[in-house]
Amino acid sequence: MGGALTIFKKELKGFYLNPTFWIICFFASVIFSWVFTIQLNLFAQLLSNYVMQQGVDSKQLNIHYGVFLRILSVLHIILMFAIPALTMKLFSEEKKLRTFDLLLTSPVTSLEIVLGKYFAAVGALAGLVVLALLYPLASTLLTKVNWLPLFVSFFGLFLVGGIYVAIDLFVSSLTENSIAAYILSVFFNISLWFVGYGAEVVDGEFSRKFFEHISLGTHLSNLAEGIIRTNGLILIFSLIVLFCFLAERVVESSRWR
Repeated sequence: MGGALTIFKKELKGFYLNPTFWIICFFASVIFSWVFTIQLNLFAQLLSNYVMQQGVDSKQLNIHYGVFLRILSVLHIILMFAIPALTMKLFSEEKKLRTFDLLLTSPVTSLEIVLGKYFAAVGALAGLVVLALLYPLASTLLTKVNWLPLFVSFFGLFLVGGIYVAIDLFVSSLTENSIAAYILSVFFNISLWFVGYGAEVVDGEFSRKFFEHISLGTHLSNLAEGIIRTNGLILIFSLIVLFCFLAERVVESSRWR
């Protein structure tokens, strides 16, 4: 796996030296600051008047649900669009510049190429997640925070981001057009999320349970509440392995053309 490590270091350095990554971080920070400030003010008002708020859901009086999960929701939307911007050139740009052929003739396997690029993109994803996590951490200056559900929530969204990375990496391997890779990646990211809504439109009990089982929304909701379920982790890692495998197959097939 020495080849994978070499590619990982090269690509990770490329991500953090690329202006695109820092532009995304800048706009994400602006959005986080705006949402966090609004939600924190609303939460403070709700707490100050909670005696008069009869019938208010107790979750709304919990800063984890009232403020932090709002940041997670915003981060999730950002990841759907930001990860394709980070991954769209991983393969497509190399194909366009013909450096992909040099990569194929180098002494690295297709699996090492895919894993190196995948974990480098995950490293960039980790930077965005840490950026969002800074806002709840800053709240510790104002209030006591329950750390376990907070970290489980962010870890859950990090895993979902890992799925998007695998999907978008696979899409990038299919084309040498970066713009097409970006558009298709966003489409697949959004489509994957809406698969879970099938449970609301099917009639059969078996079909409904099937869609609930494959719904990322269901599993992410559990993780957001600090609940870790084995079936959710299995689904997430299965999707990551599946799309990394498909990307590896595309790269391997390129060796024989």
